[in-house]
Amino acid sequence: MSLENESRRRFMKGALTSIPAVTLGSGVSLTAPADEPPEQLSDYQPAFFDADEWAFLLAACDRLIPSDGDGPGALETNVPIFIDRQMEGSFGHAADWYMKGPFPDDVSPLMGYQSPMLPREVYRAGIAATRDYCVREYGEEFTALESTVQDEVLEKLEQQEITFENVSALHFFAFLLQNTKEGYFADPIHGGNKHMAAWQFIGFPGARGAYLEWVDQHNTKYPLGPVSLTGERG
Repeated sequence: MSLENESRRRFMKGALTSIPAVTLGSGVSLTAPADEPPEQLSDYQPAFFDADEWAFLLAACDRLIPSDGDGPGALETNVPIFIDRQMEGSFGHAADWYMKGPFPDDVSPLMGYQSPMLPREVYRAGIAATRDYCVREYGEEFTALESTVQDEVLEKLEQQEITFENVSALHFFAFLLQNTKEGYFADPIHGGNKHMAAWQFIGFPGARGAYLEWVDQHNTKYPLGPVSLTGERG
């Protein structure tokens, strides 16, 4: 994955094929009224992340899907809210994962996640380790670095050029990227994809119940906006 803005369109087209099913976090109602406005990111009070972790998450998500590209950015679509809710839900607690050892280091990726740490624990330790790394290497917190340097740090995490003692940098970045994609494209009921902006950007119809007449019409723009699970229309 490249963090350059010119690659964002390729990212959007390819991301949907790599997004696993999203588990609904606890405390989210499937019967929320369609006219209930989404939360404002600036007013949101995180349930899991503390203030410093939240600031890091905002900055990191903003670099993974920046706002200065062709479509809406991660912050405009409330991606950090989605991630915070996931930490308190079944994903963050690995509620339906097999989490017993052993956890070999050289196992094939086809064997799935190999760590005794819950995703929420990986996030907490990964953010702390990345912040410490930035202070040691650059003399500043991640949030204070120039955007190009932030990109450099994220790329090093992705390429396993940074190692941490207490957490896998690869696992941390993989969760961060995966959840950013999920929050961008998931139904707004999960906290992200505010006003279905990402769906509108890629022309996805959302939860519309009937559009069979359009399935075989290739290279034809779908004329109707998306619909969310709560009935919100884009």
